[in-house]
Amino acid sequence: MTIIEAPDQGEPDVVVHGVLDTSHSGPTRLVRAAVYGAVGLIALLALGLTVGAGQARLGIGSGSDAHVLALSGKVVVLTLGAVILALAGYQAWQGFGRRATPYVAGVVALLFLVAFLAWVSLHGIKATVDVQGLLQNAIGLSVPLVLGAMAGVMCERSGVINVAIEGQMLAGAWAAAFVGTLAGSWFGLVGGVAAGAVMGLLLALFAIKFMVNQVVLGVVLNVLAAGLTGFFFDAFMANDATRYNQPDLLREWDVPGLSHIPFLGPLLFSANAVVYLTYVVIIAVDVILFRTRWGLRTRAVGEHPRAADTVGIRVLALRYRNVLVGSAIAGLGGAYFTIGSVGAFSKNITSGNGFIALAAVIFGRWSPRGATAAALLFGFASALNTRLSILLPSAPTDLLAMLPYVATIVAVAGLVGKVRAPGADGEPYVKQ
Repeated sequence: MTIIEAPDQGEPDVVVHGVLDTSHSGPTRLVRAAVYGAVGLIALLALGLTVGAGQARLGIGSGSDAHVLALSGKVVVLTLGAVILALAGYQAWQGFGRRATPYVAGVVALLFLVAFLAWVSLHGIKATVDVQGLLQNAIGLSVPLVLGAMAGVMCERSGVINVAIEGQMLAGAWAAAFVGTLAGSWFGLVGGVAAGAVMGLLLALFAIKFMVNQVVLGVVLNVLAAGLTGFFFDAFMANDATRYNQPDLLREWDVPGLSHIPFLGPLLFSANAVVYLTYVVIIAVDVILFRTRWGLRTRAVGEHPRAADTVGIRVLALRYRNVLVGSAIAGLGGAYFTIGSVGAFSKNITSGNGFIALAAVIFGRWSPRGATAAALLFGFASALNTRLSILLPSAPTDLLAMLPYVATIVAVAGLVGKVRAPGADGEPYVKQ
C-alpha cells in the first residue's frame, strides 16, 4: 500500500494506490463552504428573525450543582449565526486544511446547536432546556450504536462486510434478557456477547468458507435473527414474562473522584458496566488496529490479502477471529437494550440501530474514532427528537421521529465527501 501525502497546507491532494483523491481539493473546499454558509444563514434568518423576545434559559448540571444560563435569545442566535458565516467565508477563501476540517465541522455543528436550543427555549412551552439531561440521554442512546460501529470496523477492516450488525445485536438482546432472567444480569451480559459471536460464526462461515455474497448474507442473517428471537419470545417470554423476561438491570457505578467532576462527571462516570465496557472497547479497537502487529496484519488483510499471504499472514484465520470478535462486540451492544436500559426484551427491540451503526462506520471512514463520533451524532439526533417532542408540542411528531434517519442519510451521502472502503472489503479470498 502506497500513500503519498502532501504537507498539510490548505487542502492537499492524496494519492492512494496511484489514484488521485480529490476529496480535499478546491471544489470540495467550496462545497464545504457552501454547507457552512447554508447553516449560518439558517441560524441568522430562520432562527434569528423568528426567535421570541426574552432570555433563553439553558440548564447545565444536575442536582445541587445545577445552573441555568439566561442569555438574550436574539443576541445569542444572531451572534452565533454570524460566527458560522465567518467560518464559511474563511473556508471559501483559503480553507482550514485537511486535518482541521473535522474539527471545524464540529465547531459549526456545536454553534448551530446552541443557537437552535436558545431558539427552542423561547418557543413552545418556553421552558428551560436541560442540556445536561439531553446529553445524558444522547450518550445512553449512543452506546449500542458505538458498539455496533466498532463491530463493523473490526469486520470490514478485515475484508468482511458486516451487514448483519442488526441481527447480532438483536440476538444479543434476546439472549441477555433470557439468560439474565434465569441466572442474573452478569450472566445475561455474557449470554448476549455469546449470542452475537454465534451470529458472527455464521457470518464468517458462509462469507469466508463458502464465499456467499456478503451483503445478501447479512440481510439473510438479519431476517434469521428477527425470526428466531420473535419465535422464542412468543414461545417463552410472552406467556411467562416473570420467569423468562424480567432480568435485573445492571447497577450504575460512580467512579470515585471522576464522577464528581462538574458537568462531565455525571455524564461519563456515573453509568452501568456496559457503558464502561464501551469506553474500553473504543480504546482497545483503536489501539489494536493502529498500534499493534495484529492491527497491521488486519489492515493488510483488508487491503491486499494476496500480498499479506505471501509474507506468511494467515488471511482466513485472521478474518475468522476478527469477525467473531466484532460480532461479540455487537452482541454486547444488543445486551445493553435489555439489561442496560429497558429491562425486558420485545420483538425488534433494536429498531434498526444496527443499520445506523453500519452507516456510522461509513461516515467515520472505517476508523474507530470517526465511527464513534458518527454514532454519537446519530444518538444525539435521537435524543433531540425525544426532547423536542416535549418542548415543542405543536411540532409534527412524525417529522421529529425522522431526525436520526435524516441525519444518517445526509451524513453518509454528503458530509463525508468521497469515502474509500478497505481495498478487499467484501471480496472472498481463495488461497492458491
